[in-house]
Amino acid sequence: MDVGYLTELLADSAEGLRPSGRMVTSDEGDRDVQPLWLSDGPATAELWTRMHAEHARSGLWWPLLLEALDPNDGEFRPWGSGDVFPEQMSSPASHDSAGLLARWWDTYTAVDEDDDMLDADRRLAVMAPFGQTWPGLALSRETTTNPDQQADEFAQGFLAKRPHTRLGLVAAATGAEALTAAGWTGPCNYDNDTAKFSAVVRHWEHRFGARVVAVGFSTLHLSVAPPPANEYEALLVAAEHFAFCPDNIWQGSRPYTLAAYAERITGAHHWDFWWD
Repeated sequence: MDVGYLTELLADSAEGLRPSGRMVTSDEGDRDVQPLWLSDGPATAELWTRMHAEHARSGLWWPLLLEALDPNDGEFRPWGSGDVFPEQMSSPASHDSAGLLARWWDTYTAVDEDDDMLDADRRLAVMAPFGQTWPGLALSRETTTNPDQQADEFAQGFLAKRPHTRLGLVAAATGAEALTAAGWTGPCNYDNDTAKFSAVVRHWEHRFGARVVAVGFSTLHLSVAPPPANEYEALLVAAEHFAFCPDNIWQGSRPYTLAAYAERITGAHHWDFWWD
């Protein structure tokens, strides 16, 4: 981790783009683990764009817009309090994203007679038209949209709605890898190893021009270029999203069906995930 390079980069920033901040120390046993730099104050769209462009040039220090569990909490959890655990994670490169999605789909579509959320008929109705059969991956699409420009535009809109967001910088080659490197544990109620989720996001980076823009305690926000353009494409992408984050379907959109969720993401240039 080239902290010296980061220090020089921030010191050389233009007036108004020279944020104060600190390296965050992980709460893990090794107190020398510092997985990310966190700004002391709110992020700006100009700062995000500048750091994003610098990453494109150097391949170092991926910028993340970071949200706290409670913006009024002075600790800015989990980031400022060190509730991040990079040493517990495996490597994203050690996981097959397609295999992960298929296995997760099988797990979450299995009929459980003791389920107090959905009975068997409702559970199968939610997954129509696929039912319990994994439909496979959605096809990638060609686009003339620049994924990094799309990310910059999404970051600008995101910050306009969330003034308490801070900037995080993570020593990682991609946004997907930054999730693991930062020790983020958002999906821990489903799996403690963030590297598995990073592997899927990395696949989306290649197939859909996805970019990791913002992360919260248990939320993830990606820009996308291009999005699914028709109903069937959107259904296949929705199936991937359900396997990746079932709460997006079970608890995040009404009515709780794959088809309704697919309609919502058709043509949308950002994907948002929340794990209960």
